[in-house]
Amino acid sequence: MSKRSVAMMKIRQGVVFVLAAVFGADLLAGSPVVIAHRGASGYCIEHSEAAKVLAHAQNADYIEQDVVLTKDRVLIVSHDVTMEATTNVDEVFPMRRREDGKFYFADFTWSELQSVSLRPRMERSIGRVAPGPGVACGQKILTLENEIKLLRGLDQSLGRSTGLYIELKGPSFYEKEIGVKMGEVLLDELKRLEVSTDPKDCLIQCFEENALIDLKNRLKCPYSLILLMGGRGTEFDFQKIASYAYGVGPSLQMLARQETNKIVSTGFAEKAKAAGLKLHPYTVRKNSQPSWSPSLEDTHRFLLDELRVDGFFTDYPDLGREAVDRMVKP
Repeated sequence: MSKRSVAMMKIRQGVVFVLAAVFGADLLAGSPVVIAHRGASGYCIEHSEAAKVLAHAQNADYIEQDVVLTKDRVLIVSHDVTMEATTNVDEVFPMRRREDGKFYFADFTWSELQSVSLRPRMERSIGRVAPGPGVACGQKILTLENEIKLLRGLDQSLGRSTGLYIELKGPSFYEKEIGVKMGEVLLDELKRLEVSTDPKDCLIQCFEENALIDLKNRLKCPYSLILLMGGRGTEFDFQKIASYAYGVGPSLQMLARQETNKIVSTGFAEKAKAAGLKLHPYTVRKNSQPSWSPSLEDTHRFLLDELRVDGFFTDYPDLGREAVDRMVKP
């Protein structure tokens, strides 16, 4: 490379550095977003305060909040409507099991839950063993309000803006169990807490299509909606989905397959994009890759370079951040 070429490259890099310092994230507004799946859950107990603080420190663009409801209609941050896999409820309230042997958030008030602590989830089926006792054990369950205030405080301290990515867990379950429309409770809470409706500040996701349609049509939800999708299919009515949703969150398995030692798209991503939908697949993990990918590097490369996803969920926000930053280097 000639001296002139080297000099010009240094100038371009310097310009990018200065602009990034002045304008921050706006410079890379078109870059894929890194979504911290249940916080930095590859390092800390999922949905613990430690997981959320670490995800923030690792520069996640969004941090996910799965939400469930208590008996007295308080929104709790938890992935499951049941409690035994992620808390010590069996030690604190051993007589509160249902006949199916499980404990449910819907059977407890928020006051009761303040005596319950989080514990690691073992997920050997996905190649991840949750962190041991030294990492975030003994931490309390967070309400959605707790977490929003925590992230706001971190943002204010560091001069940043981190998006909320809220998932309604089991809205049909709660309508049946306690006669509550979960979407209504969430919208009331977001309004009370004055959460911005800008898509970069808050997104709402759910696997239940009817819940999203109800939010959009009946409740006139001002927040952008994401339809979560599992399985392996590619034949969906993307135009219909685009009538109520901002984007889709497919499983990684839906996006690609191995074909003669090569990774090829299933066509899902292209069809979703053609309908104008954002694409935020889940979940990238360090030790467990989708069947089509031989390594974490290949997973990141195919998502970012080939499919050009708009963002992705990851248990390891630092590794996701590194992959995105490598892609956008001048």
